[in-house]
Amino acid sequence: MKTQQSFSPQQKLIVVMLALTQFTVILDFMVMSPLGDMLMKSMKISPDHFGIVVAAYAFSAGISGLLTAGFADKYDRKKLLIFFYAGFIVGTLCCGLAQTYPMLVAARIVTGIFGGVIGSVSMAIITDLFPLEMRGRVMGFMQMGFGASQVLGIPISLYIANHWGWEAPFFMVVILAALVMALIVMRLPSVTAHLALQSDKSPVQHLLHTFSKRNYRIAFLATALLSVGGFMMMPFGSAFAINNLHVTTEQLPLLFTFAGCVSLISVPLIGKLSDKIDKFALFSIASLYTMVMVVVYTNLGPSPFWIIILLNVLMLVGILSRMVPATALISAVPQMQDRGAFMSINASLQSIAGGLAAVLAGRIVIQKNNFSPLEHYDTVGWVVVGFSMVGIFLLGRVSKMIKTKNTAAKEPELAAQTS
Repeated sequence: MKTQQSFSPQQKLIVVMLALTQFTVILDFMVMSPLGDMLMKSMKISPDHFGIVVAAYAFSAGISGLLTAGFADKYDRKKLLIFFYAGFIVGTLCCGLAQTYPMLVAARIVTGIFGGVIGSVSMAIITDLFPLEMRGRVMGFMQMGFGASQVLGIPISLYIANHWGWEAPFFMVVILAALVMALIVMRLPSVTAHLALQSDKSPVQHLLHTFSKRNYRIAFLATALLSVGGFMMMPFGSAFAINNLHVTTEQLPLLFTFAGCVSLISVPLIGKLSDKIDKFALFSIASLYTMVMVVVYTNLGPSPFWIIILLNVLMLVGILSRMVPATALISAVPQMQDRGAFMSINASLQSIAGGLAAVLAGRIVIQKNNFSPLEHYDTVGWVVVGFSMVGIFLLGRVSKMIKTKNTAAKEPELAAQTS
């Protein structure tokens, strides 16, 4: 077992601020799934059209990340975070004000343009300020935004949506994000160490330079394929629960609450574990376990509510156990001078892959009318299994690259000590 370093008070504050930022961004994206059934019925749209609503955010986030990647290492990371977070707040407000399907798609595009870059900027800040030996725990706390969005955000969103309409959750996110923005402006320190290491003269040159590195491209491909597998089930999760498993609209918030509580408890533990043992080994075991749970859940029919909760929770634990070590491993790939661009490109490919996954799932899933069961959701589960198998192979290559790089970095130190 490895000896773990402790967080300083300043590091704890930084983690809290970035985790709160992630909470609002994740909630804005995650709330689309539980609102899916309500939106499809309210706007009278098909699963195919709803898949486009979800994909609109993902595609715009991906394109935005690619366009801004060349600039990502040219500015103070705090200023970049504030700029894109402000745009995200405006986009989310537009989502709440949208009253037609085209308006909603347009609003999701605006939100994606800004929201899709926030995660990469946060990751660059974390990679600059925290060593790899602490990063598993940091990623664990960051992923708590996912759990918190399910424990607090999604149940509350569903509650206020049932009382005041599907638009209300977006207004709630705007208020929360505005408060988090004030905290970032006042308390987050500037992050500028990377500026002294820049050698590329133009943003385009920096972008091409980042793309040209083979190790980076392997990590990008691993991220993309993992994202396709991770996003495919999400858009139609609530519609499957309501129409296939016969979960009621009153029970749906409780389903997300249980899953979120388990996330809040398990994610920090997974983060600590990934700092103690081999990250790739943890990822591989979790991936194999997740494949089994995905097949079981997507083939489930009407069942007692407690069984649905149990299987949903067991599947979520596997998904989270993949996410934390995978994110920590990929964060170790880039050099400091490339981290902003690398994280932007990585987040872009993640978003684009997620958008493709939503569109693909929308093509696979069929619903004859707004109240009939979803068909072929089990096929989506098998596709997820296929992508997960390829993901294990690619992340294995990433793990080997990092070990080789760390060994090469230690050799001069050992030589100096023995001379």
